[in-house]
Amino acid sequence: MSNLQQQRANITHIDGNLHQNKDARIGIVVGRFNAFIVESLVDGAIDALLRHGVLGSNITVVRVPGAYELPLVAQRAAESDRFDAIIALGAVIRGSTPHFDFVASESAKGLSGVATDYNIPVANGVLTTDSIEQAIERAGTKAGNKGSDAAMVVLEMLAVLSQLDVEDDYDARDDSDDA
Repeated sequence: MSNLQQQRANITHIDGNLHQNKDARIGIVVGRFNAFIVESLVDGAIDALLRHGVLGSNITVVRVPGAYELPLVAQRAAESDRFDAIIALGAVIRGSTPHFDFVASESAKGLSGVATDYNIPVANGVLTTDSIEQAIERAGTKAGNKGSDAAMVVLEMLAVLSQLDVEDDYDARDDSDDA
């Protein structure tokens, strides 16, 4: 075996396992604005979580007025330590004013900040589309269901982070052996 092949064989790969989620506590924060779209996202997320072993009693849905309010509620949920991961769902559909840009940008920035500030997976399942038709496609028709996709993201991230925590414990033991 060549040195390159040996080095490749020594690489550690960490991938998310989507089927060990019975105890996962998931918060779903939902913007009610454009509810005719958003409720399909909620249904998709819940269906994906249940199908992948999350217990219904471990899922909490919190509704807020719209996408702009999602980061604050996601932050409060993260602070509560009641959840292992948060899914944010909403729909922002472009209109004829710049309001779309402000709401979409601030929502995304805020949700990203919650994930990094609180060290918790936060899936951004907020649709940002140019038309109602695009939103409908992403809420369960031609383009799949982005609520379901967001649920899968948090499940995979929980598994990846769990494995990284095990790796950290393993590395800490290795370091203590050197002392």
